[in-house]
Amino acid sequence: MFRFESPHVFIWLLSIPILWLLAIVFQRQAKRKMQNVIHQNLLPFLTSSISLSRRRWKLILQSLVVAFFILALARPQMGESKTEIKSEGVELMLVVDVSDSMMAEDIRPNRLEQAKTEMSKLVDMLSGNKIGIIAFAGSAALLSPLTSDPSSLKMYLDSLSPESVSTQGTEFKKALDEADAAFDRGGVDIDDSTKVTRVILLASDGEDQEPGAMDEAEKLVKKGVRIFSLAYGTEKGAPIPERDGMGNLRGYKKDQSGQTVLTTVKGDALRALAQAGQGSFYHASYGGSHLQRTVDDINKLQKTMFSTEMATQYDEQFQIFIFFGILWALLEIVLGDRRPASKLWKGRFEVAEAEGER
Repeated sequence: MFRFESPHVFIWLLSIPILWLLAIVFQRQAKRKMQNVIHQNLLPFLTSSISLSRRRWKLILQSLVVAFFILALARPQMGESKTEIKSEGVELMLVVDVSDSMMAEDIRPNRLEQAKTEMSKLVDMLSGNKIGIIAFAGSAALLSPLTSDPSSLKMYLDSLSPESVSTQGTEFKKALDEADAAFDRGGVDIDDSTKVTRVILLASDGEDQEPGAMDEAEKLVKKGVRIFSLAYGTEKGAPIPERDGMGNLRGYKKDQSGQTVLTTVKGDALRALAQAGQGSFYHASYGGSHLQRTVDDINKLQKTMFSTEMATQYDEQFQIFIFFGILWALLEIVLGDRRPASKLWKGRFEVAEAEGER
């Protein structure tokens, strides 16, 4: 079976007729300019060394170079083989805090952006696992159900903002409830013969404003769910910026008495949740090992076989097109646009000398 993996690049074949059109236009313009400055009786002698047929061949070779490189870029493939791919891992729900306090800039650019960047890295580090995404603040919303597609996960992570949820505040209980429901809706069906490891990873600054999170964590542990947590922010804290629609700073959030609100990281709350959830807790820091240590802890958990798929692999054949493209390019370089020396006009003195010899 012969096929092209990227047939959309064939649109670039339109550059070949454009190349010919430009060559004709430039040639006519050059001829017109020379006719304007050089006498028409002298012009044939000055241009007698140029071979128009060789120029046409050079243009043909240039077109072949472009065509063969485009064919190589389209990735021609021939033959195929079937490979069995087994997918195994854990079901992981990334639960990211998008409350206003996560916009504090005690870490650059702010807590939420740092969490988004690191969660995106974590998706790559935990490839093969099924991962979902939940945004939470005063309420919680499932953005992505469990999936093994890293591209879609990163797209959802990139879209995280305080507007991702309808209510501000910070309620871990609602976030844990939503994660539990997401596992039930999109996870592997669990029966006596199937056991799947489920993990919740909380990324937050720890400012939980409502009770009930510890009770929910203990309930999840009884269902076999493990809870891990990462804290973002500093103990020194920072004010919460308020910006306009253009992103310009308008000021800082104030409380009812008019005092600027200073938000600090609450690592103790996140640590307590992780301990209750039989997971691990780490404080995020630039250049730290918290991500790798979290991944190592998750990888130690028992993995589940999700599915077995047959993947079709094709043999790439682009090399031969690149070879001929380079070959035509070398020929085009070697082929000049001048006539052979024996066919050139030697001038009137050369002709007069030849007539004198006769």
